[in-house]
Amino acid sequence: MSLLNVSSPHSHGPGSTARLMKLVILATVPGAITLCLFFGWGTLINLIWAGLVAITCEALVLKLRNRPVAFYLGDYSALLSAVLLALAIPPLAPWWITLIGVSFAIIIGKQLYGGMGYNPFNPAMLGYVLLLISFPAQMTAWAAPTGIDGVSGVQGFAQAFNSIFPIFGNVLEIDAYTLATPLDVMRENKGLTIDELWASNPIFWGVGGRGWIWVNLAFLAGGLFLLYRRVFTWHTPVAMLGSLTLMSIIFYGGDGSTGNGSTAFHLLSGATMLGAFFIATDPVTSAVSNRGRLIYGAGIGMIIYIIRCWGGYPDGVAFAVLLMNMAAPTIDYYTQPRTYGHKKPKKGLAKQD
Repeated sequence: MSLLNVSSPHSHGPGSTARLMKLVILATVPGAITLCLFFGWGTLINLIWAGLVAITCEALVLKLRNRPVAFYLGDYSALLSAVLLALAIPPLAPWWITLIGVSFAIIIGKQLYGGMGYNPFNPAMLGYVLLLISFPAQMTAWAAPTGIDGVSGVQGFAQAFNSIFPIFGNVLEIDAYTLATPLDVMRENKGLTIDELWASNPIFWGVGGRGWIWVNLAFLAGGLFLLYRRVFTWHTPVAMLGSLTLMSIIFYGGDGSTGNGSTAFHLLSGATMLGAFFIATDPVTSAVSNRGRLIYGAGIGMIIYIIRCWGGYPDGVAFAVLLMNMAAPTIDYYTQPRTYGHKKPKKGLAKQD
């Protein structure tokens, strides 16, 4: 009796690494445009410069490792890391800030561990934390947003380019100035009530910071687009934003006294939406089970609030993500889903058969 030797079907779905990476990069466009509108052309210049640095570093390391350069560059993972880091740094940061951060992210944060899929930490956040710890002055000097009294709009392209690449010396007059971010102003506040702080500092507008509200809403729109396209599940961003909301409700002095800022302020300030939808959802460095993603996201949200209100840095998205990156393997170990055909998952310290 002859048996049929039938192999498995080899139909390919529409999804691919390159396609997903391009979708994520596309989803950052609304946020990038909003950053340019409120903080000037520096964000666009940083995006282009960071992309060039990332592709160059990736190609050089792949060449040294005797790997096919075109094949691995074609997955767009290096370009995505560069985009996320460029969106996180100040728009007028010097060119060498971007060079150091992106080089470290690609060479040390990604390729040192074996490339995409093997890195335990988010490469873009590794580069950001290196820059924040090493060069705090450059990393906290954000361009003043348009609409601030005394600032006649944002810098032109030539002025922003000269601020980042000062090749023309003092030929171009720089008429914009830098300010502390709303999170930094809130953290440094010692004696003013929330109402007095809002009235005395022009950086605040509405429920948050001038410009920052729209930037976060733009990244929220991009994140919802990725959810619609099923690039990731809802568990991590919802858990992160939910825990941040809960912490802000518990510790907010709602009577107008000195406090840590309202829920809306924390949700629409800093890198909240960028972190929730574009950084925390990294499939390589986050938890893999749905229950694990809820724990992972909730941990990020709580750590962000703790660092913002009682830590030494105005925003804690990068630190929170990296800390939970370390916890992700343990979370996965204790939240393994039930395998089909078994009554319960094998997890924790239970005896393994």
